[in-house]
Amino acid sequence: MVGNEPFLRYIPFLRQRPHAIARVLGSAAYPGISGTVSFYQTERGVLVASEICGLPHTGGPCGGGIFAFHIHSGGQCSGNEKAPFANALAHYDRDDCPHPAHAGDLPPLFENRGYAFQMFLTGRFSLCEVIGKTVIIHSGPDDFTSQPSGNAGSKIACGQIRPLF
Repeated sequence: MVGNEPFLRYIPFLRQRPHAIARVLGSAAYPGISGTVSFYQTERGVLVASEICGLPHTGGPCGGGIFAFHIHSGGQCSGNEKAPFANALAHYDRDDCPHPAHAGDLPPLFENRGYAFQMFLTGRFSLCEVIGKTVIIHSGPDDFTSQPSGNAGSKIACGQIRPLF
């Protein structure tokens, strides 16, 4: 295929209902965060589309903030006052890989005046593997080095991945 034609194969997925979705909400300290992460199983992997509003705007003239974005192995967005999403547990790491090669390590969210949108295709997991797990947004960027989770800061928003099929 030539030009943008390879990308056109994914447009029909985006016109249909996702196969799974996570409705993301912020912690008590970040109540303005909300959004959705949609999952579409394709023959080439899982197409992930995220749209998040209310992220803390940390940028100035050099741009917005960068937030680590992961799938965690736990199935609940609950916890305690000190760790509001503690029950989301650690990064989803099916193959016992070092960070950032966990199956649940996703590209970071780039905030633009509190808003972030991104879409990517991944072969790190199948849709069936992540149903019931959680999507987490962290307070800072992932350094892609520190073990086990990239020194990404606290968990500020969470959503459980639920099937829609």
